Amino acid sequence: MLLRGIRGATTVDEDCADDIIFATRELLEEIVRLNDIDVEQVASVLFTVTPDIRSAFPAQAARVMGWRMVPLLCFQEIEVKGALDRCIRVLIHVNTEKEQKDIKHVYLREAKRLRKDLE
Repeated sequence: MLLRGIRGATTVDEDCADDIIFATRELLEEIVRLNDIDVEQVASVLFTVTPDIRSAFPAQAARVMGWRMVPLLCFQEIEVKGALDRCIRVLIHVNTEKEQKDIKHVYLREAKRLRKDLE
């Protein structure tokens, strides 16, 4: 079995705890669906948020989904002029038999602009 990284990102319209949890859960659920992931396959998850997100940890969404034993960690993105605002990014480390080319990375809402090459 191999350890693979699955990337994704989404945005929220405002810095509101409910919106952050909802958008993050939506992102995680889509990554799980597209990559046929069982929570037992998840080794760890890293979340980053832009500096304008302060109302909630996106990792709370994973806990709500039942990811109780998965190591989760949240970070703040560096401030880059012109970067996408109110953006939540994720890197999920998954144990899988899939080849790198078969991994589906997911970008939702305004974050689709970050990876036009995946459309």
